[in-house]
Formats: sequence, structure tokens, C-alpha cells
Amino acid sequence: MITLCGIPLSNYYNKVKLALLEKGIPFTEERVETHCHDEAVLSCSPLGKVPFLKTPHGALCESQVIVDYLEAAWPDAPRLIPADPYQAAKVRELITYVDLHLELVVRELYAEAFFGGQVSDGTKKRVARVLPENIAAFKRLARFGPYLAGDTFTMADCAGWVSLPLVGMATKIIYGEDLLAAGGVDWKPYAKLIGERPHALKVAADRKADQERSLAANRATG
Repeated sequence: MITLCGIPLSNYYNKVKLALLEKGIPFTEERVETHCHDEAVLSCSPLGKVPFLKTPHGALCESQVIVDYLEAAWPDAPRLIPADPYQAAKVRELITYVDLHLELVVRELYAEAFFGGQVSDGTKKRVARVLPENIAAFKRLARFGPYLAGDTFTMADCAGWVSLPLVGMATKIIYGEDLLAAGGVDWKPYAKLIGERPHALKVAADRKADQERSLAANRATG
């Protein structure tokens, strides 16, 4: 049995969780807060980041490393990466653009957009300068046919479904305009399509339940 460690609020946790569910791999979950510095956590994820995965062979961290491991270790489960090497590379190319060129750039806005913090004007200007070019590049690659890589659900959709809405919502809150939509990426119908899959519904329900528990705990201690 393997254990997925992290928090349901994390989009990268949910990227891995959706892949596990779609492949039908049995797993348990263990709540671990991000940037925890307990030695037991650092021995599994040296930066204290989530998610990480506990396997019978040892721990793995970084979401893409984890989902690639799942695909290789359970080859007879439903495939999330095409067998053809070139098409497999195209799926991973999309994931790189979602994770690194869109989500990681916009992540600098999250403190103010979602968590009541504040982001410097310099950071906002930098993101606003870099992001439109990255969105235009992503638009050239994404097929939305109806899935990111074409007519089949793939690992790229595990990444896209959890992160594209954050890009759109965060930029809407900070700049008053959804820069993803402004760049011609109509992500809402896509997010709705993926969100109707049974396993995505479970991921979303678990995330919502965890948020409600956290709010209730904060009220009780506040």
C-alpha cells in the first residue's frame, strides 16, 4: 500500500490524487502541512513540500516525479501517458507548461489573491509582464479536443484541471481581468468537463470538506 501525504488544499496534491484515482491504484492519505520541518517529513521531502508519496521502497517527492512513477509502476492500470514515445513527450510538454510556465508564475500572487496577505507591486508587474507571453505559448500547444492533449484524458489533464482555474481566478482578483481568458484560453468549459468525471468529483468534494473543517477549527480557536 502507498500513502499520499499532504493537504487537499494543494493543487499538486490533487494532481497526484486524481492520477491515483484514475489509475485505480489503492492508497491511503496522511495529512501533512506544507513546509513542515519535522525530521520525519524532511526525510521524505527535503524541502518540506507537499505532496510526497510513501511507497514500500521509500519516499518520493515532487508531483511530476510521483505521477511518472505511478505510470511506470502500474503499467496495466488505465494509461495516463500514451504508449507512443512522441505522443507521451507531447503530454509531458503540456504538463511542463501548466506547472512551470503558468502555475508557478501565478503562484507569486496567491498570498494576496487567496490568503489575505499582500504582494508587492513589483511582483504584480513582473507576473503581468511574463504571463501573457506564457499563456500565448501554452495556447499554441493545448488542443482542448476536448482534453488538453486531444481526444483522450491524460496526465496533462490531472495537471490542467487543478491549476488552470487558479491561474484564471488569481489574475482576475489581482488585476481585475482573467489573463488566461484574455489570452484566448477558454478554460471554464474544460474545467467543467474534467470536473464532471467521478474521480474529479471526489477530489473536489474532499477538498471542500477539508476547507470546511479548517474554517470550523479556526472559528473554534479564534
